[in-house]
Order: sequence, then structure tokens, then C-alpha cells
Amino acid sequence: MISLTSPVETWAHRLPAGVKLAALSAATILLFALDDPRLLAMALAGAAALTLSGGLRFSRAAVRALRVLVPFLLLIAVWHGVTGQLATGLAVSLRLLAALALANFVTMTTRITDMVAVIAWLLAPLRRFGLSTRHFELAVALVIRFTPAIARKGTLLSEAWRARSRRRASWRIVLPLAALALDDADHVAEALRARGGLIPPGAPHPNPAP
Repeated sequence: MISLTSPVETWAHRLPAGVKLAALSAATILLFALDDPRLLAMALAGAAALTLSGGLRFSRAAVRALRVLVPFLLLIAVWHGVTGQLATGLAVSLRLLAALALANFVTMTTRITDMVAVIAWLLAPLRRFGLSTRHFELAVALVIRFTPAIARKGTLLSEAWRARSRRRASWRIVLPLAALALDDADHVAEALRARGGLIPPGAPHPNPAP
């Protein structure tokens, strides 16, 4: 598992995780309320300026993280262009790219433990009704931590495809990538069960030590 938090210290690292997540939520809602491609392009420029405020090294890492999404965004734009909805396709692509750039900025400047702490605080009212939130907190942490690992495997599959064929890999690696992700999920689930990670506090361990 790989941490998404950038080792390059920026001013945003010192901000509370709750403030950054609240601002990200508000910005995302605003982005999805906009339809004008010009306004969405300005929003994307703002997200780019925010990323550049962390320095060139930080910005290069942010671009590398988002580069894998470019083919999907281009596919969306091309599809809308073919169907005669170029402006809509451009708006959708700009909206998604701006939202993902902001989310990437928050993820790179926030530790996973701080994010999980915010989620645990938000879910605290549910625990008053006897509901366990540990599974949800664990699921969020695993999704965040495994995202770069899955992206890395997608890159390796694309490189393996290019070594054997002159044609672009594109959608052809989706199925093997999904199989790898499911295989990793099985391994993680087995590891969690072996360590009692899904057992409620106070419950007996299913595999007690001899």
C-alpha cells in the first residue's frame, strides 16, 4: 500500500483536514452547478494555480497522479462531440478535471489518519444508536491507500501491452486490471480476517493464538 500524501511540505499541509474537506465539498457542489465551459475553464485554472502554489516539485507529482485520467476525459469529450454535444462534453470534462485536481490537492496535503479522524467525527452520531462505523472508516482508508497501487498496476499493464503490440491498450486492459484489483481485495480481506481487523471491539477473536 502507498500513501498519497506528498512528502513535499506545503502551506496546505498545516491546515486542518476538516477545513480542507469542507472546502472541497463546497467547491465540488459549485462545480456541478456550473454549465458554462468558460466558467469551468476558469475553475480549472484556479485549481491549477492552487496546485502550483505548492511548488514545482509538488505540482509535477500532482500532474503525474492526474495523467492517468486524461484518456477517460478525452473519451467523454469525443463521445459528446460525435453525438453533436461538443459544448456539453467540454463542460463535463472540465468539471471532472477541476474537481479531481482539487481532490488530488487535498489528498496530497492531508494525512490518511487525519481524513479518517474527520470521517469518524462525522459518523459519531450513528454510534449513539449502537451502529458500528469501523467498517466504513476502514473502507475509506483502504480506498484512499489502494488508489495509487491500482493506478500503478494499470500503468504496468499498459507498458506490457505496448511491448507486445503496436496498437494502443486503451479499454483492453480494463478486464485484467479489474481481475488484479479483485485479487488484491481478496488478499487484503484475508489479511484483515487473520488479524481480527473486522471484529467489533470486545468480541472474541475467531483465530485465537495457541
